[in-house]
Parts: sequence; C-alpha cells; structure tokens
Amino acid sequence: MFKNKLVVLSPIIALLVVFIFSLTLFPSVQPQPKNLPIAIVNEDEGVQIPNQPSMNMGKTIVNMIQENPTTAVKWVIVKTTEDAQKGMDNQDYYAALTIPKDFSAKQASLRTPAPSSPEVQLFINQGMNTAASTMAGQLLNGVVDNMNNTVRQQLLDEFDKQGAALTAKQAESLVAPITKTVTNVNEIGTNSANGNAPVSLFQPLWMASLASAAILFLVIRKLPIADFKENLAAKIVQILMGAILSLVIGFGLTWLADSMLELTIPQFADTALFLSITSFSFYLMILAVLSLVGFKGIPIFVLMLFFGAPLLAMAPEMMSSFYRDWIYSWLPMRFMVEGLRELFYFGKGLTWSSPVTILVWIGIVSGLVILGTSLKMSSSQEQSQPHLNR
Repeated sequence: MFKNKLVVLSPIIALLVVFIFSLTLFPSVQPQPKNLPIAIVNEDEGVQIPNQPSMNMGKTIVNMIQENPTTAVKWVIVKTTEDAQKGMDNQDYYAALTIPKDFSAKQASLRTPAPSSPEVQLFINQGMNTAASTMAGQLLNGVVDNMNNTVRQQLLDEFDKQGAALTAKQAESLVAPITKTVTNVNEIGTNSANGNAPVSLFQPLWMASLASAAILFLVIRKLPIADFKENLAAKIVQILMGAILSLVIGFGLTWLADSMLELTIPQFADTALFLSITSFSFYLMILAVLSLVGFKGIPIFVLMLFFGAPLLAMAPEMMSSFYRDWIYSWLPMRFMVEGLRELFYFGKGLTWSSPVTILVWIGIVSGLVILGTSLKMSSSQEQSQPHLNR
C-alpha cells in the first residue's frame, strides 16, 4: 500500500522538485537593474559669454538627466569628486559621473576656430559588484553618447545658420564634442576570476562547515550519555572541536585559493581569520538546527546552498523585490561575501565591521541554542522518572 501511494505521489513530488530548483534559476535569467545608485558631481563653474547670459552646461546636463528619469538608475547628487570617492569606498555608489570646473569654458570654445573638447570623468566601482558596476558603466557611457549627440546637433545648427566654414579642428571636434576618461576604482585586478572570488569561496566553505557539523553531531549522538552533565560536556566538546575545524577550513581554503586557484589574496592572515570566523558561525548555526530537529534539518541547508549561490553573485538592485526582501535579506552567507569584498577590493583589514559583527552574533546565538539543547535530556529524564517509580 505504501509503495502504491508513493507511485501515485511521484508526479507531484517530481513537479515540486522542479518548481523548487527552478526558483533558484529565475533570479539569474535576464536580470534587470532597478535604482542602481550612481553619483553625479557638477563642479562646473560656468562661463560668461559677451552679450549673452552666463552659461553653465554642467547644471544643464544635471537638469537634463533628472528630467529624464529611468528606473534603472537612482541618481545621487554629490558636491565634490572627493565625496563621490568616499561614497564609492563605502559601497554607496556603483559608479560616478564628474563634470569638471572648466566644462562650460571648453564647451564655449567649440564655437571658435581653436576648439578644446570638454571632458567628463567616469568612475566605475568595480569591487562593489562586477556585474552591476559594469552595467552602471554602460549606462554612463550611454549618457555621454546622448550628450554628444545633443551637443553635436546644436553646433551643426549654429554653424549652418552662420554659414561659416569649419576649420579642420572644428570638424574633428564634432566627431566627439565631449570626451571622457574612465577610471576603475576598488579594482578587482587583471584576473577576471577575482571579481567573483568572494562568491567562489562560499560553496566549499559552506559544504565543509555542513559536513563538519553533520559528522560531529553523528559522533556525539552515538556516545552513551547518561545524564545532563555528560550531555552538556558533549555539547561543549562539539563547540570546541568546531572551532578547531573552522581554523583548518579557514586557513586551508585561503591557502588553496591563493596557491592553486591563483586568486589574488591581498591580506592572507586577515582573510584566513575571517573565513575561520565565518566557518565557525556557519558550523554553529547548522549544529544548532541539527541539535533541535536532527538530520531532518540537513535539507534546509542544502536548499540554502542552491538558493544562495546564484543570488550572492548579483547586486540587490538587480533582483526582484521577492528575492531581495524574502530570500536574499535572510541569507546568512551574504555577510561572508560582503566581508570578503571589503578585504579583497576595499583595502579594509579584519575589523568589527558589520559583516563580522553579524556573523559573530549568529555564532553566539547558535552556541546558546546548542547548549540549551542539553536540557532536553534532563527534561526527558524527569518525565520518565515518575513512570519508573510506579
């Protein structure tokens, strides 16, 4: 009878499995950015043209951008280039567009026989997220192209009305009236694999932590534990052994990534310690769940792996609201990726940053849960004692 039921239910089970694992693919299928924060700095001082009102093309460009909003970008007005740089270092912006002080003056010179092309500066914050920063760079290039088309048409119309002959320099300047310089900040390095290094290190560390927790849970469960004190001691041994294994995982994975995978590890000791803390946090979290529900909790962490891996490589602004608010925001492994980005690309050492603090708190709460489960034996003994006395 049981086998017959299983056969009947097998199509539903198969469909459920397809549905669950299809959900892991949806975020990475044609991701569309929404509200990518990009800084825009207008330092243009303007220019005074004889017999005409003063001109500030930088302000005109900023107004034009604001009057033509797009859901892909969230433009943030910043006062100075230095402030924009600080914002990129703090991972506030994926890119920045800077209009320099002499922009209007050079713009006015395009109408003279000796033109000097105005220039804008584009800063791409590579370390924040490779895919999102690349997309932000493409959007900024599109903005500059539109500016060039507008300025070129305006100049052609003016020259046509004047009936003036163009000099060779003027004709050349019309090809690209506004030039640009592109600068990568918080660079990922020349090796393209470095851009995904934080995500690449997640899977082996997660699986090692999961295997360690499962093995030690199984070993301790098979021990002949007689009372509450022995159970508590066993839990403490589980935690201490997990700390030792986490150091092996953290330093071992860092060494493998540096020597065999040839990833650029700028701060070996800090990275190894951070991965050790992360592994210990994951180990305690997994062990806490196993201590509460047993091996039935393993599928939870397998699903977290499948759901987490594609999301970790994406910027939150490239996810749908469902994945961003209900899945990504609850993934503990995102703090690992955020912490590694700070170490790899932003020159920050191992400090009590937000990712480290949250990982430590996950470990502390999980450790308390593990110790608390030692009371389960004491409670079960108290319930069985009256029965034995009858």
